[in-house]
Amino acid sequence: MSPSDTGDPTPRRRPQQQRKQVLLRLDPSVHDALARWASDELRSANAQIEFLLRRALAEAGRLPGEAGPIPKRGRPPKSP
Repeated sequence: MSPSDTGDPTPRRRPQQQRKQVLLRLDPSVHDALARWASDELRSANAQIEFLLRRALAEAGRLPGEAGPIPKRGRPPKSP
């Protein structure tokens, strides 16, 4: 049943999907270079891998439309 079927004008939000965990084996020198690059851009190695994968998917025209933005990490901003 959709929100329009019940007369409710506000669409329901999808529950946030749990992020997938993937074991990735890398050559140690590739990991070191990736970690340095991530550090230069103030990202974790994991966030850098996701950033690069999303960019490659977008450039290839294969990034799914339902893929949300990369979640913000860290401390939330202070309330005014």
